[in-house]
Amino acid sequence: MSAVAAGGATLGKPPRRPRGRPPGSVAGQGAATRERIIETAVELFAARGFHGTSVADIGARADVQPGALYYHIRSKHELLWEILRRYTEHALDGAESITTADLDAVDKLRRLIGFHVGIIAEHRREVAIQVRDGGALTGTRAAELQILRDKVQDCWQRVLDDGHRAGRFRSADRAVVNGLLGMVNMLYLWYRPENGDTVESIADQFCAMALDGLIR
Repeated sequence: MSAVAAGGATLGKPPRRPRGRPPGSVAGQGAATRERIIETAVELFAARGFHGTSVADIGARADVQPGALYYHIRSKHELLWEILRRYTEHALDGAESITTADLDAVDKLRRLIGFHVGIIAEHRREVAIQVRDGGALTGTRAAELQILRDKVQDCWQRVLDDGHRAGRFRSADRAVVNGLLGMVNMLYLWYRPENGDTVESIADQFCAMALDGLIR
């Protein structure tokens, strides 16, 4: 009678491999490779521009063979869409959470500004790509991205509308919303943490400027 090891494997024989994909399988590796490709595209699009970057450039920098690259991405335009969709959805999720919170309109606006400053600081490269190369998206993808961006702006508009109706804000004009978003979005041009800029201090100063002008 043969001896049996713990777990039921017969000594002298390799244990049976369980069916199904083990952890770290091809699926997991594929997801990691796709993320590496996307991060590489962000880096290159931000530095060289969408039109100045080829798919071959992305594959070479990400260390992915040309034949395997299209297994992970459909096209360079789909990469652009994925990059811009991700950060815009992040901005939308946060804005919607703040907008629907049980808070005074002034507190909501303060939180919106602080959150959006953090988003732009974290995603400066993506914002630069949006400003410079967002127009490269066409058709359905361009429309889908615009819908997401409009939803973000609608969150800000609702907060100002609510505050104006409650007598808290002097104005809820669309120009005010565009001005606030423009002020925060342009942060990507000059935000330099290495020079001492911090998200907290910038958010505080933006809030002071906005609220001093809006609160009755």
